[in-house]
Amino acid sequence: MAVRLRAVGLSGGHGESTAFRDLDVEVDAGRILTLLGPNGAGKTSLLLTLSGLLPAKSGTVEVDGEALRSGRPALANRAGVVLVPDNRCLFTNLSVDENLKVAAHRGGPTPRDMIDVFPALERRWTVKAGAVSGGEQQMLAMARALIQQPKVLLADELSMGLAPRIVEDLFAAVRRITDDHGCAVVLVEQHVHLALSVADDVLVLNHGTVVLQDSAEHLLQAPERLEEAYLGTDDEGAAAPVNPS
Repeated sequence: MAVRLRAVGLSGGHGESTAFRDLDVEVDAGRILTLLGPNGAGKTSLLLTLSGLLPAKSGTVEVDGEALRSGRPALANRAGVVLVPDNRCLFTNLSVDENLKVAAHRGGPTPRDMIDVFPALERRWTVKAGAVSGGEQQMLAMARALIQQPKVLLADELSMGLAPRIVEDLFAAVRRITDDHGCAVVLVEQHVHLALSVADDVLVLNHGTVVLQDSAEHLLQAPERLEEAYLGTDDEGAAAPVNPS
């Protein structure tokens, strides 16, 4: 598989603060990279920088070998980078259908095509996005991203506030989207076990630096490595447990 997303020497953060520094990240087409780490590790800031919503402090970002201009989200989107933020950013006064129409590109998938990926949206088609359930809102946010035919899909905390069964369905949809459309996915997630079950590769950030990088398969077989990298050690030197939810 060809490298779809590449970041080299990337540093970034809000204002004068640096949330992450000197990161090298590669994601091939058709693969999912899960970003793990404690709160404040720099995961969301990294997604915002990759999407152009935050300017990089140093380093470069490329999609299919073409460099993106830092801090230019419209240009990043035009290059195929699509972000699903943790707050979903839906137009709550527009219907499900209307939210998808806003994002649809001429000649690309239609809003009705998204029902094949998220069948539950059909019965809510004319309902305002602000009136549907949290799980349905997340499905809509994912459908709105997919309708843009992303080359790179960035997703921040898909599971936030949702029931475990809905989260499992969403992650299965992410896996299908990746396999069927060949996009590269970067997924920030706190549900460690579910994240590992859907990912191909894992990168753990702590204090803005990479402390562990490996395949999801290897880390599922050696959870103690993930525990130490993810939460560090307690005062007695023992690795703190990772919440497997």
